[in-house]
Amino acid sequence: MPDRPEIVCICGSTRFVDEMNAANRDLTFAGVIVVAPGVFLRDEDRGAGEVITDEQKTALDALHLLKIDLADRVLVVNPGGYVGESTSREIAYARATGKPISFTDPS
Repeated sequence: MPDRPEIVCICGSTRFVDEMNAANRDLTFAGVIVVAPGVFLRDEDRGAGEVITDEQKTALDALHLLKIDLADRVLVVNPGGYVGESTSREIAYARATGKPISFTDPS
């Protein structure tokens, strides 16, 4: 038995909050420690006047790279094969640091 459970960092567009939550749940029930985005700002939130400033976005992006550092591997949640700009940067970072990467949609 390992000293600790596997740690997986979930990456992907925050538009896929439901899919990320499902992956988080499945991994957690499988005994995995999950690190994932902590802030999801949906279109309806923006309509209600909630926004993330550029400074906050930069800080969140940097924090997520540190989450990748903590992880044993990365799971990219990419329904329909979609990978946006931020997720592409995260994938490149994970590859550069030697983290194994898997995708929910291999297309």
